[in-house]
Amino acid sequence: MAGREIIIIGGGGHYHSCIDIIEQTGEFNIAGVVDANPEGRREVWGVPILGDDDDLSRLRERFDSAFIAIGQIDSCAPRVRLYDRLKELGYQLPAIISPHAYVSSHAMVGEGTIVMHQVIVNAGATVGANCILNTKCLIEHDAEIGDHTHISTAAIVNGGVRVGRRCFLGSNATVVHGVTLPDDWFGRSGSLIVRPEDGRMVPHDS
Repeated sequence: MAGREIIIIGGGGHYHSCIDIIEQTGEFNIAGVVDANPEGRREVWGVPILGDDDDLSRLRERFDSAFIAIGQIDSCAPRVRLYDRLKELGYQLPAIISPHAYVSSHAMVGEGTIVMHQVIVNAGATVGANCILNTKCLIEHDAEIGDHTHISTAAIVNGGVRVGRRCFLGSNATVVHGVTLPDDWFGRSGSLIVRPEDGRMVPHDS
């Protein structure tokens, strides 16, 4: 595959979705996986395991770019720690956007964020760093998504909504127009969010 080399951090279930999108962009050559729990494996879906998190410093001598492919539900702490570590080591963290997604030219997507298949990010929207915009979710006009936040499959963030940092919005949930959600907020799947009290707070262990 053509493109610059990149290493992927995490070889679990979320990795399976990420690697498909990374391959389809045609922008990167996946050089290997860094996995904290390789469990005796030497490769994941044909991609060699290069080591674990302790090897990131050594691998920086060979690779400039990395992408975090660890999922996020109850806690984003592992993703945040890895993001901070990779930034400290000087890795480049590209945004990954599926060729089957639509991101308006008037929207912004932060570094290390993945935009999965059939996602729509409309005009004026801003998505922070190290976020997951999962399959078929909608980020409407002028919405803001904070860093390290996961918007799950088919969730809807309507126009003018403000979602804080380190949040989680479950599958098929809907946030109505103009609502502001605080940092570390959790919304359950299928919920209709008309105020912050419709979710719960999740302590962030930094």
